[in-house]
Amino acid sequence: MKNILATIVGLIVASLTVYLFETLIGHTLFPLPEGANPMDMEWIKNNMDQIPTGAKVMVVIGHFMGIVVGMFVARLISKTSMVPAYIVGGLMLAATIFNVAMLPKELWFSISDIVLAVVGLLIGKSLAKRQLKI
Repeated sequence: MKNILATIVGLIVASLTVYLFETLIGHTLFPLPEGANPMDMEWIKNNMDQIPTGAKVMVVIGHFMGIVVGMFVARLISKTSMVPAYIVGGLMLAATIFNVAMLPKELWFSISDIVLAVVGLLIGKSLAKRQLKI
């Protein structure tokens, strides 16, 4: 039961971390153009070139940090198993890849988003294993 809770809380924390970087920090520092609707996928698809580069960088950082923090929190709660951390990391990596596949992006963005998500998975795994108590 504790591992289920660890997985759920890890996913929530990972999602909130992505939201923090992508929306709260990214959209504050790098505002979207007038009339932009970030919740409308069609608008995003058709206007990707109008989104500031800084906002895109914050998305990449958000995906990276979400994986690391989510895996770490899942491990903190579980205390005895790496499975919740792996589930959180795997689902967040899958979400990142899905995001890249669904929206047209520049090559640098797609490559850096996937590479940093994988690096986040490796760092998250390392941090989680370091604290594991068996």
